Amino acid sequence: MTESKSKVGFIGLGLMGSSFAKNLQKAGHSLVVNDLRREAAADHLVAGAVWADTPKAVAEAADVVLVSLPGPPEVEAVALNPTTGLITGLKPGSVVFDLSTNSPVSVRKVQAALAEAGVQFLDAPVSGGPKGAVSGKLAIWVGGDETTFDAHRAVLDALGDQVRYIGPIGAGSVAKLVHNSVGYAVQMSLTEAFTAGVKAGVPPTALWQAIRQGTRGRQRTFDGLAEQFLVDSYDPPSFQLRLAHKDVSLACQLGRDVGVPMRMINLVQEEMTEARNRGWDALDSRVFLKLQAERAGVEIREDPAALKAILDSE
Repeated sequence: MTESKSKVGFIGLGLMGSSFAKNLQKAGHSLVVNDLRREAAADHLVAGAVWADTPKAVAEAADVVLVSLPGPPEVEAVALNPTTGLITGLKPGSVVFDLSTNSPVSVRKVQAALAEAGVQFLDAPVSGGPKGAVSGKLAIWVGGDETTFDAHRAVLDALGDQVRYIGPIGAGSVAKLVHNSVGYAVQMSLTEAFTAGVKAGVPPTALWQAIRQGTRGRQRTFDGLAEQFLVDSYDPPSFQLRLAHKDVSLACQLGRDVGVPMRMINLVQEEMTEARNRGWDALDSRVFLKLQAERAGVEIREDPAALKAILDSE
């Protein structure tokens, strides 16, 4: 039986999960579905899906099961409940993909429990939001057994256009948490400086139009890491630390002048000051990022050619 014609189980038909399930059906997969609310499955049932009353019933009917749930407690309950959970119905050799944003500790716990039953569990969180869930334009980062991923990635390809194996179990969840936390931190920093700019008299739309065409505005958020931080090279500098410290200090002063708290921007100034005290004035402005690597106890030094190949390929 080919995978495209096998029955896929899907649990969790919420804002994201409902669209995922519809896209699986559009791709030709036959579905058995479950949710806390049967009415959430109305459209899927009309399109040919089969309803299952419990996760156990889903597991008994499908060899590949996907779950899309709010978080760790819900995933653990669906997977490990001793009477109605997936673990009570899955056959040896079955596969479960967890599309939820989950805890690495939790997914490793579930993986270990299901492994004892001969079942492969992989974390596969998604990034793209509700619009991406509808359009299929989203990223899926997978952690777990790579052979299992390769054998069943067609199911994930029906959901997203950027499906990527990251590493062992929990790696997908780590990638998702890094991505989301950075996104909010960047937004907070932008908002701090932006509100200072508006209070200083620049119209919001004009300010937004201006800064989005600057150096950082034109660059994808994570691409800049490849220039100095990931290769651990800050000499020769693109822009010296002493000059960047001056710029950030002026921005902090602007905040004080107009009475706008700028906690994160002030923290950047403090980090740069510490880096200057190391004697790094003439190195690249991003050399202060080494301080965090030191605090984390990690050494990061990737091959520049490999990073360039990644950037050039996208």
